[in-house]
Amino acid sequence: MENFLYSIPTKIYFGKGQIKNLATIIKEYGNKVLIAYGGGSIKKIGLYDEMVKNFKDNEISYVEISGIEPNPKIETVRRGIEICKDNNVEVVLAVGGGSSIDCAKVIAAGVKYDGDPWDLVTNPEKIQEVLPIITVLTLSATGSEMNKNAVISDMATNQKIGTAHENMKPKASILDPEYTYSVPKKQTAAGTADIMSHIFENYFNHTKGVDIQDSTAEGLLRACIKYGPIAMEEPDNYDARANLMWASSWAINGLISYGRSAPWVVHPMEHELSAFYDITHGVGLAILTPHWMRFSLDDITVNKFAQYGINVWGIDKHLDKFEIANIAIDKTAEFFKKLEIPSTLREVGIEEEKLDIMAKKAMNPYFKYAFKPLDENDIINIFKAAF
Repeated sequence: MENFLYSIPTKIYFGKGQIKNLATIIKEYGNKVLIAYGGGSIKKIGLYDEMVKNFKDNEISYVEISGIEPNPKIETVRRGIEICKDNNVEVVLAVGGGSSIDCAKVIAAGVKYDGDPWDLVTNPEKIQEVLPIITVLTLSATGSEMNKNAVISDMATNQKIGTAHENMKPKASILDPEYTYSVPKKQTAAGTADIMSHIFENYFNHTKGVDIQDSTAEGLLRACIKYGPIAMEEPDNYDARANLMWASSWAINGLISYGRSAPWVVHPMEHELSAFYDITHGVGLAILTPHWMRFSLDDITVNKFAQYGINVWGIDKHLDKFEIANIAIDKTAEFFKKLEIPSTLREVGIEEEKLDIMAKKAMNPYFKYAFKPLDENDIINIFKAAF
């Protein structure tokens, strides 16, 4: 296990009715709030009215930015920063899923920055003072409610880039599983795939002596496999929604990545797909993951794949390790099909002639240190296998 600095400062209010604490949380940091959210779902479920009443009862003033896109755009970030500056906002409240939270993070980082916020996306070292960020989660997927990361798109240049800074970690997050009851089947499926991909990116790693991180990751994967289909068929099943919500946070808050390091590869590849075609992130990840797994399986990686097959899928440990690995990969692909996620890139509108340029843009020199090193041609081959 490698050295690490443990820091997960976000205070979590988990469970039914935790919205009652919102005003108290906010007033710890200020009285002027920007509410950042996407579509009308928070109004349909009554959450918006509940928050507004909470603000009025506690003399908290608010402005808002709505319509945040599923792949949040830099133009929306700029608009949010302008609203904050014009209204002397003190706290940024993100309400929704990862898109709203990611957008809110960069808005909060951009208010005190004199340049264009795209600078903060391409060069996170420029992030310094960040307005306090509070989140109310309504979609289990990205884990943004408990980490420092944000992903922003510039569709004019077909760029989708992740940025991160310690100061962008939310101060507090309200996680009430009941707020995810209204999430449609397709989004529940994509969210489950997104959670699993975060776990995979941390789990498939060559660092030795990380048994605690591995066993935690395996437990999270088993929870996704168990509860993802239940949440799709029984949307108001509290235990299913609660387990997916907590798995979302744990998958990418650092707990399973502390003590080991390796570059993520599937996420950068998918970012290019959604940068060009604006597809659902979790869907792209689910399509690519089994093909990345098959590419990565060799004499060096087989033991980890076999471990995954035995501990997550319950495959007979007495089988040949390559057989276990291949069965595990097949089961992964079958599970995503069970979630009714498309299994090919062509199904989501990707054009074959764009694969080369997307592979070129996805390539990162750090990929030579990945679980299975890969170059631009390897990325193209994974894309083509997934097409």
